Amino acid sequence: MIIVAKAEKKLSELALARGAARVGFADLTHLPPEPRRSMPTGVSLAAVLDARIAAGLYKGPSEEYVLEYERLNEQLAYLSGVVADALRAWGFDAIPLPPTGMDFDPQTLSTALPHKTVATRAGMGWIGKNALLITEQYGSAVRLGTVLTDADLDSGTPVDHSRCGECMRCVQVCPAEAPTGRNWNVALSRQDLLDAHACSAFAECLSEKLGSAHTVCGMCIAACPWTQKYVKAEG
Repeated sequence: MIIVAKAEKKLSELALARGAARVGFADLTHLPPEPRRSMPTGVSLAAVLDARIAAGLYKGPSEEYVLEYERLNEQLAYLSGVVADALRAWGFDAIPLPPTGMDFDPQTLSTALPHKTVATRAGMGWIGKNALLITEQYGSAVRLGTVLTDADLDSGTPVDHSRCGECMRCVQVCPAEAPTGRNWNVALSRQDLLDAHACSAFAECLSEKLGSAHTVCGMCIAACPWTQKYVKAEG
């Protein structure tokens, strides 16, 4: 196997220089081989939602948010390609996964390997009561991308438990009453945390009013105190 000195640092610098907000590395060997394409390592990439747009989601999605959603998807696809190309140039195999919403099962409203799973294994954050990744710096105002690889990269410390505690703001703000209010841990499934179909049905109604092809809402993103901390820091 090719050894690349400080590969993690080089990949992080490369992705951050091209607009990534966070980069993490995950050991995926404890997961079933099929969803991870038999690759042992995942590179997790985060792109951050504009703070002003994130703050406005309290009132529900807007046309501006839909454009931002599309921008972040394009950015993540680009970043995933850049990271994958670098890994291949070093002699490794690399598979960039499409942003969530572009490759999912419409029956289960899920993907084979959620980006947020890779992100928690990389130590980038925890899963909130809204079933989204929450990070210290940006709250849940992030979208995620993933690159699977056979490179032996030093991984972050996995996060296995929620840090939401008694907070129920995302639960209280949801008009669809989709979150159950349970605190996440790595042993729970998404359905333990969220009625995904109720969430999706309500978001579809909002999206139709906007004329959007994407199913978007985002009210729980704005309600999260960690998101609000990010918005306040950005002024």
